[in-house]
Amino acid sequence: MPVPSTIDHKARTYSLTHAYWLARASDLAYKDEATIEKQARDWGFDRVRHHRTRFTPPFPLEDTQAYTMASDDMVITAFRGTEPAQIKDWLSDATTPPWPGPAKTGYVHYGFGEALESVFPEVKATLREFRTNGQTVWFTGHSLGGALAMLAGARLYLEAPKLLADGVYTYGQPRTCDRLLAAACNKGFKQRLFRFVNNNDIVPQMPPEPAYTHVETLRYIDSGGKVHETMSFLGGLTDKAKGLTADPFAPASDGVRDHSIRKYVAALEKNLA
Repeated sequence: MPVPSTIDHKARTYSLTHAYWLARASDLAYKDEATIEKQARDWGFDRVRHHRTRFTPPFPLEDTQAYTMASDDMVITAFRGTEPAQIKDWLSDATTPPWPGPAKTGYVHYGFGEALESVFPEVKATLREFRTNGQTVWFTGHSLGGALAMLAGARLYLEAPKLLADGVYTYGQPRTCDRLLAAACNKGFKQRLFRFVNNNDIVPQMPPEPAYTHVETLRYIDSGGKVHETMSFLGGLTDKAKGLTADPFAPASDGVRDHSIRKYVAALEKNLA
């Protein structure tokens, strides 16, 4: 089927088409504010709010960025990610202490907790302001942005249930929290939370288990670009071997290349063809 020309503002449930458009929204989070606003209008969203907080050393990231766009039927908040090399070094730091999870449920990686806290009050206030018509609410993001999108959804679910997001779609998301918070998200976001991983993308493999883990509802993109709702352990290993072209920690590796948001967008578009 042909790729729709814009986002379906009436979308309510999971579909690859909706996943494609939220990946596009995640990609847009990397752009400048003027580009975001123009694209949002072209997609039929008449309200846009930018969220940004700059940090000072020793925090390993320079800032947290996100935007919220709204129409009469849909509100989307997309969080910006970061460079693979930067997040790899940051998540490999085993000395980082944990950050308490939402409503004291489990814990999260300290960097994610601090990054989200810097913008979450503004994001939450914006959702209350923009959601004037019972619109659906969606969180999305790539890389670091995926971790923040998942945690933003978890905070609303556990701290402000009336603002429960209709869906959270992440792309190349790192492990974000402990098993207790993951279990709470799996329960509260059943058929609402979808985590896309592209073949050998290195970022979803960090930080190391068992301290941190992933939520369920994996959508695996194989080495040929096909999206799978289920993949056996052996099948996954075979496919990863097929896609592997170099040391996953080398700068020009398959693991780093597979992390690009453009790879996710292209694969999802291919599945709609």
